[in-house]
Amino acid sequence: MQKIYTILNSCIEYLLVTIFGLLVIDVVWQVVSRYVIGQSSSFTEEFARFSLIWLTVLGAAYINGQKEGHLSMDFLLSKLSGEKRKRRQKVIQICMAIFALVIMVIGGGNLVYTTLSLGQTSSALHVPLGYVYAIVPVCGIIIIFFSIYNIKKQNFL
Repeated sequence: MQKIYTILNSCIEYLLVTIFGLLVIDVVWQVVSRYVIGQSSSFTEEFARFSLIWLTVLGAAYINGQKEGHLSMDFLLSKLSGEKRKRRQKVIQICMAIFALVIMVIGGGNLVYTTLSLGQTSSALHVPLGYVYAIVPVCGIIIIFFSIYNIKKQNFL
């Protein structure tokens, strides 16, 4: 499980850096084409929106795997004793996994299925919107894996 975690983290880091780099290039091109050339590119706004969606959802999954880096309010958790804290952290990880399963995997999967079956495409890039939204169920699966990993890593099971 540790090897899968390490490989998955490396792949997500690479994807996040690549998406962010493409987003920066896209926005710079939009500014240059609008103010220097005098004519906006038609695809840059849509590409920036889609890459920001992927960056945000993939970043949320990545941060879930980096348990220390996740933004949380742990004032009450830090007041608990060792065993109570472990149980509470286990409950938190289980709740995150259930949320990811119900909302992201099942709900996101339905969204992807619906948009692909209706044939919805983006206006400028002509990309099927189901491909854009596919990051949601994928990241839901990643969050579930990271939650299970965090539980096993803390010897909660």
